[in-house]
This record gives sequence, structure tokens and C-alpha cells, in this order.
Amino acid sequence: MTAEHTATEVPKALFIDVEVDEAVAHDPQLVKKLVEACPVDIYAQSQDGGLQIVEENLDECVLCYLCVDAAPERTVSIIKLYE
Repeated sequence: MTAEHTATEVPKALFIDVEVDEAVAHDPQLVKKLVEACPVDIYAQSQDGGLQIVEENLDECVLCYLCVDAAPERTVSIIKLYE
């Protein structure tokens, strides 16, 4: 699961994107861990327990990697959109 944009849309994030494995995105317990771990509220839990990425908060990421540590290995990735 990533923040997706159409060709005509301006992406909300300029610096950071996140990728979350679909199995994690649909596991209410793991989603809750991501929500609790992120200090800048990039992750939210939908009413059905699934993951929502709060695009407006992506560029607030402080690269703490708490979300990466909260999830099973290699299921959450922080992607820098800059060099």
C-alpha cells in the first residue's frame, strides 16, 4: 500500500513516501501498532480496522523509523523522494 496519485494530481508529499505490505495494511493489530508508533500521525486506522495513510502528514516524517520497528521485518518502508 502506498500513497497513490493520478497523473494530473499534485502529490501531497514532496520528501517522503511510505510503502506498507498489504498483509500488514489489513491486519488491525499491526495497523494499531503503526498508528501508536508514529509521532507525526502518518498512519490512521479506518473503521474496518485497515490502514489509512494520511498523505497530508507524510512530509512531517522525522525519519525516526519507529513504524519500521513496529512492523514485521521488511513490511514497512520509508522512501526518501530526495537525494
